[in-house]
Amino acid sequence: MKSYAARRAALMAQMQAKGGGVAIIPTAHEVMRNRDADYPYRHDSYFYYLSGFTEPEAVIVLVAGKVNQTILFCREKNLEREIWDGYRYGPEAAREAFGFDAAYPVAALDSEMPKLMADAPALFYALGSDSKLDMQMQNWLQTVRMQGRAGVAAPSAVHDVHVLLDEMRLFKDAEEIATMKRAAAISSDAHRRAMQMSRPGLREYHLEAELLHEFRRNGSQFPAYGSIVATGANTCVLHYRASDAELKDGDLVLIDAGCELDSYASDITRTFPANGKFSGPQKELYEIVVASQAAAVAETRPGKRFVDGHDAAVRVLAQGMLDTGLLDKNKVGSLEDVIEKGAYRQFYMHRTGHWLGMDVHDVGEYREVAALDGEKPWRKLQPGMVLTIEPGIYVRPEPGVPEQYWNIGIRIEDDALVTENGCELLTDAAPKTVADIEAVMKR
Repeated sequence: MKSYAARRAALMAQMQAKGGGVAIIPTAHEVMRNRDADYPYRHDSYFYYLSGFTEPEAVIVLVAGKVNQTILFCREKNLEREIWDGYRYGPEAAREAFGFDAAYPVAALDSEMPKLMADAPALFYALGSDSKLDMQMQNWLQTVRMQGRAGVAAPSAVHDVHVLLDEMRLFKDAEEIATMKRAAAISSDAHRRAMQMSRPGLREYHLEAELLHEFRRNGSQFPAYGSIVATGANTCVLHYRASDAELKDGDLVLIDAGCELDSYASDITRTFPANGKFSGPQKELYEIVVASQAAAVAETRPGKRFVDGHDAAVRVLAQGMLDTGLLDKNKVGSLEDVIEKGAYRQFYMHRTGHWLGMDVHDVGEYREVAALDGEKPWRKLQPGMVLTIEPGIYVRPEPGVPEQYWNIGIRIEDDALVTENGCELLTDAAPKTVADIEAVMKR
């Protein structure tokens, strides 16, 4: 529990720098799926980042003052409910196991919080993120304000605690990196397995099942997000969900899927031929995307801006679109014209990456806090950041577009850890080159 305690201490140090106060960080609520069946429970990432505690109905309270204090509110022991739902720590055992200074039943929030908030200079809380807790917060503040004649002051400022935590979470420590590497390895194996199992006549959900099997048998608790398994024209739908379309001879398969391991996500996309052999047009576009990703990887290193990888990928993709005739030079002009006017967006309409961590689209600012001439510059990459690199080309049938490329959707995505000298692709074990994919599928 040392890592979680260190994070709590780091957050309280930031609170002290702002004059001190009380931070309140709740976990996620259980959500009903239908009737009396819940969705599988997944704790809140901010809460887990500071605690390692995975039970629902829990709140962390940090007091940064003359004496710092860490407090956990959680469910009480209940042997009858444990028969149905499993083990509960209860406050006393949770306090000891997770290294808090104190712990109380979650039902005691309404009686304890006004005491903790009395004379606190500020609240550190993400207003609007939990409507139920927002209402409780108003009641606690009103209780404190009613003590004004007795000389008790209510907090006079509110700071968004998520802003402080976002910057902390953006930089991964050694334990986090080790977990993400393991998640990436599991997901890489899952993509390899899906390639090996692919053949015309199967359905998209068959390959999804292979992914889920590989995730779970290697200890992953969940998919990090809804797996995208698309074939044929479906590969051109960016957020397509695995369905029942049949894999047909001559079509591509695009899989965007990754597992979550111990609360950390992986995120991989691979595109391959359903029959194990790229056609000429498929290979032509695929090699363009491979080259664009390599250009982005080369720009992913300390000192480079977040957007530099995207710009490098766009340049390669746009040139490829001109070379293949996807974009008509007589209509769109030169490479510089295509980039300046955004003509490439007909076939590439998303950015080339995002932060990755406890959430698949992880927290953290993409631009610097300070603005220059009214515009915030893109932030510079630093060691410890993890991001995805995922260029693509998506060709829908349209007049003027060469027919041999119709319904070809290609995306290649890897997870990159920024290191001291460049970046490390955590997911590079998933087959990516034409030669590697065809060899794996042949075997």
